[in-house]
Formats: sequence, structure tokens, C-alpha cells
Amino acid sequence: TIDKMESVPGTKTALSQEEFFAQVNKIGLSVIGQSEGIAVADKKMYALRDVTATVSCIPLIASSIMSKKLAAGSDAILLDVTMGDGAFMKDLDGALELARQMYDTTNGKLNVAMGSVLNIWHNYREAALADDNDSNNQLPTQEELDAAAQHCDIANLIIDEDAKTVYLADPAMSLDVGSVGKGYAVEQAAQAAEARGLTSALISVGGNLRAIGTKPDGSQWVGGVENPWNSSEVYTNGSSTVAAVKMSDLSLVTSGDYQRYYVVDGVRYHHLIDPATLWPAAYFDGVSVLAPDSGVADCLTTGLFCLPLEEGKQLVESLDGVEALWCTTDGEVVTSSGWSEHTN
Repeated sequence: TIDKMESVPGTKTALSQEEFFAQVNKIGLSVIGQSEGIAVADKKMYALRDVTATVSCIPLIASSIMSKKLAAGSDAILLDVTMGDGAFMKDLDGALELARQMYDTTNGKLNVAMGSVLNIWHNYREAALADDNDSNNQLPTQEELDAAAQHCDIANLIIDEDAKTVYLADPAMSLDVGSVGKGYAVEQAAQAAEARGLTSALISVGGNLRAIGTKPDGSQWVGGVENPWNSSEVYTNGSSTVAAVKMSDLSLVTSGDYQRYYVVDGVRYHHLIDPATLWPAAYFDGVSVLAPDSGVADCLTTGLFCLPLEEGKQLVESLDGVEALWCTTDGEVVTSSGWSEHTN
């Protein structure tokens, strides 16, 4: 590895950003190791790995590999995944199976196979955010979206549990695990920490809260649902909320239209895309879910965001241990029947 190059006399790979740029400017080349200043995100991934002893989130890893291979022009992809206690990934059931179950549960509103469509929206949004002039912002055409939607059939995601392989039967299909990856990783971290003896903690990862046990004084943890009509870029103690809930061995996950979006002709286009229309779902400004499992809660917030209110309420009432809160586009806050039992 790069850090072992420092055993060569005179070699230094632990460079600051300033040293890195100075060396590139001087000789045109620099070989460096990752550091907090160079790769901040990796530090968080390594911390998660150190807590869980593995990163058992196959779609998070597999989709990254597959997207690169497809971009390189591969016609088909076969992943041969090593399993077992000493392996990087310990099981095959994890997030992909959770995503498949939630696809059925939400009647297709949660679909990790929609990467081709979501990537189109992502590219238009990034282009808009890179341009200071909103008048230049554009929308994808329906023809673009319809063409991409031909490659979103989750049946083409083939898992062979005996061979321990994942295969995309449609080479133009890509995975997007944004609706499950973070929640699943948080749940795996929480379970691993509990298995190692942690009895009291509140894990917060960008919209995902996971409570382990109670506070050290025996009282319950408290989670807040941010006000989507008065939101801020960064959630702080001073942020406006529409609800506060008591949490013990529960997850609180929120999806909303108020952080990842861009504006065209005065209209906000967010990142939560309805599989039925291929356009941003227009039922709510925010949806929050309380559930024992953070991965399940993460999936459900996306699915419920794309379902009409009454259908969403019926779905939540059919699930054990799950409660939800909806912030509608006309400013109303609606909750499931058992939500009030958790209010602070």
C-alpha cells in the first residue's frame, strides 16, 4: 500500500493539501496516502468498518463496481462475492433482499433498479447547481425518462445464493441504493455495537436516527422531525420541528423535498422520483417513519413519499411496529394511529 512506501528513505506520502499541490506544481506528480484532509468521507467509512468489522451492504459496493464497469462499456457483469466470517461481506441476504422485500411491500414505489432514471435527474440537478443562473436550468424530456425506464425491471437483478453471485440480466440497468444503503448501514452498525455490549447511544447519520436503549439516566432519547416548510441546510438544536418523538430501540428516518433539489421556472424539482410518473413525487413535502429497523424505515420513507396519503396510511397500519408522519403540500401534518404514543 502507498503508506508502506515511506519505508523507502526520503519518501513521504502523508502530505497536506498544500504540500500536495506544491509538489504537483513543482514536478508534475505526487503520490500520497489518504488523510483526513484529502479524503474526509473515507474516514467515516473506515470508522463504520471498525465498528461493524465488516460492511455488509452488498448493493452499496456492487452498484459502485457495476456502474464503473457499465460506463466502461461492459455488456454484462458477474460479481463473484467471497463470503464468510473473514470476508469483507458476511452475508448475501442484507440490503438487496431488504430492497426486494420493500419493492413488494410498497407495490414498486421503492425500486433500487431505477438507477438509469435517477441518474438522469441527478445529472440535470448537478448541472443546475453548478450554474449560478437559474434561468439556464433545464428539465429532462419525457422521451429521455421513458427510454431509461425500459431498464428498471427489478426482475433483471438476479441473485444466486448458492453461487454467491449477483447478475444484471439487462446490461443497461444500474442500481441506485440511496433509498436503502444508509439506513441499512446504520442498522448494521447499531446491531454490531449492541453485540459488543453497547447499551446506550443515539446514532445520527443525515436524516437517520437510531436509538440504542435509553439514555444513561433511564429516560428515552428524543428525536425531532424537521419542519419541511422552514428547513435549514444543516439540522441544529435551533432548527424548527413539527414533532418530537420518544425513542428507545427505534429508528426515526425522514425523507423530504427541501434539501436535494433544483429550481426551473420557479418550480422546485427534488430527488424523490415516483416510478409511476418518472418525475418528482408531488404528494408531500416530508415523510417520517418510526420503526425498529433503520433499513426498513429508510426504504419506507421513500416508498410512502411516492404513495397517495390514504394508500400510505393503509400500508403503515398493516405493518407491525411501524408508525409514520406525513407533511402534506398544503401544510397539514398527518400521523398514523400509533404515532401519538411516541410523542414527547
